[in-house]
Amino acid sequence: MPILGSIIKTAYTIRQIPIDIKKNFNPVVAQRKELKKLLNRSQDTAFGEHYRFADMLAQKDFVSAFRETVPVHDYDKMFKDWWYRSLNGESWVTWPGKIKYFALTSGTAGASSKHIPVTTDMLRAIRKASIRQLVMTTKYNFPDEFYEKGILMIGGSTHLQYNGTYYKGDLSGITASNIPFWFQHFYKPGPRISWEEVWSVKLDEIVRKAKNWDIGIIVGVPAWIQIILERIIDHYGVRNIHEIWPNLSAYVHSGVSFDPYVKSFERLLGRPIVYNESYLASEGYIAYQKAGQRNALTMILDNGLFYEFIPYNNSNFDAEGNLLAKPEILTISEVENDREYALLLSSCAGAWRYLIGDTLKFTNKECCEIVLTGRTKHYLSLCGEHLSQDNMNRAIRMLQDEFDIKINEFTVAGIRYGSLFAHKWYLGTDDPIDPELAAEKLDGYLSVLNDDYRVERLEAIREVYAEVLPLQLFYDWMKMKGKEGGAHKFPRVLKENQLAEWEEHIENVIPHNMRNPIKQP
Repeated sequence: MPILGSIIKTAYTIRQIPIDIKKNFNPVVAQRKELKKLLNRSQDTAFGEHYRFADMLAQKDFVSAFRETVPVHDYDKMFKDWWYRSLNGESWVTWPGKIKYFALTSGTAGASSKHIPVTTDMLRAIRKASIRQLVMTTKYNFPDEFYEKGILMIGGSTHLQYNGTYYKGDLSGITASNIPFWFQHFYKPGPRISWEEVWSVKLDEIVRKAKNWDIGIIVGVPAWIQIILERIIDHYGVRNIHEIWPNLSAYVHSGVSFDPYVKSFERLLGRPIVYNESYLASEGYIAYQKAGQRNALTMILDNGLFYEFIPYNNSNFDAEGNLLAKPEILTISEVENDREYALLLSSCAGAWRYLIGDTLKFTNKECCEIVLTGRTKHYLSLCGEHLSQDNMNRAIRMLQDEFDIKINEFTVAGIRYGSLFAHKWYLGTDDPIDPELAAEKLDGYLSVLNDDYRVERLEAIREVYAEVLPLQLFYDWMKMKGKEGGAHKFPRVLKENQLAEWEEHIENVIPHNMRNPIKQP
């Protein structure tokens, strides 16, 4: 009998009890308590003194006082007004103490990486949420020996850059460099390979070591996990990854929708496995998928984060996804199901009413269940079509299912078409499909999925194009941008300079006369 596995599973089951018995858990009360904790902890910081947190806490309705006093911040405002001081080594700016780590975002929403502070309190909160998610595996009824298997976690390098004042790197690299001692036994690829900065070298090392590991869980961004599995299968000449890792039973994904990857991912498996989603942003661990949940995540409301929600509509955001003046802002008690919101959070890392750039919908507000729908700046709305990442992901999944093909990567751009507009899709696949047929099908799917798109397709979006490109072209572009491997994601919407750079990249590889021409009116 696998004694260690039995002990670990029993420990997880015991740990699960306080989570599951909260039958009277009140989201509003939980969020009120979290905000109070945040204000208490930070009242003596420069930010807390500037906005008089101590006076807020003396008021009965401190939540309203907080919302009326503290302005909304995007990254530029937060950095310009406050975080630059922490970056320069100043202590007690927006959170107690000195900031030791800064997470570099993948930069998909903007031109360059952003420096997001990561505090000891935030690392503790992320660890707590990760354990909660791991605890939930007991509900899948895995055998005891499953809890003795390795966990392959693919993220940024743990070789963090240090400038004498702070360390910086991907959040996944920061958290991996701070994993608890008891987890070291399970953690793969291990500290030496995780320290490697060059993705190609790290990939080769993982492939070489793969046969020595007994992996039960994989964690990482779908595109790069898929590359790893394909390389391992090819290197060892096996039919699927289960011939190397027979006990692989679960895959935890985050960062992007898994829908476009499901079909190609499942071809790499020898049997079905459990897919589980988490919502871990650079600003905090926001939600995770509980066992038995389908297409929804449960928000974590009692772990160092206070949430607010801005309805994602023309009254609050412009066509480029920029926040307008005096937006409508709601708390957890005021949201509605099936409405799209941009997420604001205040955190135990010193973010305050911070617009993180993600959009979501509540599917069950009583249980605080959400689905992620995209990014505020990764919508395509040239003329009011309001095409979200969720729409795009579902359309790509439908195209794959109908034609039994794999589309590992894709992106879409809005372009001028005479005095009106057109959409152009770039599809990364090594499977054959006619681009005109692909465009026709995507257009049809989206007309069903999105009423705004259907209306604007008749009025202002005069054409839809598709270009089928080798998958490697997408990976090469990411490498060229310094975003290969780890937690980096290919942007789903290309605008202005990014689109020009992407087109130049394609032209350098594929002669112009071999590409699909765009016929202007």
